[in-house]
Amino acid sequence: MFIKTRQYRLPILLSFFFFFFNGMLIAQVKVCSWNLQNLGKSKSDTEIQFMAETLKGFDVVALQEVVAGYGGPQAVARLADELNRTGAKWDYEISAATNSTPYATERYAFLWKTAKVKKINRAVLEQNFVDKIDREPFLADFSYDGKIFTLVSFHAIPKKKQPETEIKYFKFLPDLYSGKNLIFLGDFNLPQSHTVFNPLKKMSYRPVLKAQKTTMKMKCVAEECLASEYDNIFFNSGKAELLASGVVLIYKSFPDMKAVRRISDHIPVWAEFDFEGGSEISNDLLEH
Repeated sequence: MFIKTRQYRLPILLSFFFFFFNGMLIAQVKVCSWNLQNLGKSKSDTEIQFMAETLKGFDVVALQEVVAGYGGPQAVARLADELNRTGAKWDYEISAATNSTPYATERYAFLWKTAKVKKINRAVLEQNFVDKIDREPFLADFSYDGKIFTLVSFHAIPKKKQPETEIKYFKFLPDLYSGKNLIFLGDFNLPQSHTVFNPLKKMSYRPVLKAQKTTMKMKCVAEECLASEYDNIFFNSGKAELLASGVVLIYKSFPDMKAVRRISDHIPVWAEFDFEGGSEISNDLLEH
């Protein structure tokens, strides 16, 4: 609508310049984590397309539960190819198979927009507690507008196997990777309120979601379709500012829960961070 009255023009222009320059000066990155249940050759082209449409608005994505066999890396490559059709160039890296028992082994993956995020060196599976953590975390260093952050993607053992016996070792990672801006994300199979997260919280780590269920029921009951508060993102509040966070209610795009659960039994979780004032790195260390 065209505004003719002169008195409204100055506030509108001031608002425009505020948001324009604010967006230029603050280093912001939008991170997503998604447990894509058994991501492998069983996923159809239509399902891969839905995943790409769901993820295209983020800058960097961490995936858990990629099938360890050939079909897993192939599915990630298909997803990256589909993301490249959405208007931005994406790259990806897949982990080796975790050192789990054969029935539980899987891979992780990271995908990122190359124009927004640069990856530093190769991502690695964490080896310090490989004999104590069934599916060891996958770590990758990224740079956004020169600010460095490290994503620690993790898929815990099921609730009945007591995932707190694994997560308790996370309190040692900030010292083992001192100087890094660690962001823990993934499927913890525990709510953020569990006491096992208290050591991290005492080190200024904060969950981006509270009292937010992230797994889907087999059937909705009285319009309640979510079951458990398992997926989350923990960030160091001394090294990053949380600007926004949320979930993607993918089940609303499907006729029933059976249909959406062919994609996954988890919904994506996300957070947008401001890394202004964080550590910087020279461009010669970045992967291009």
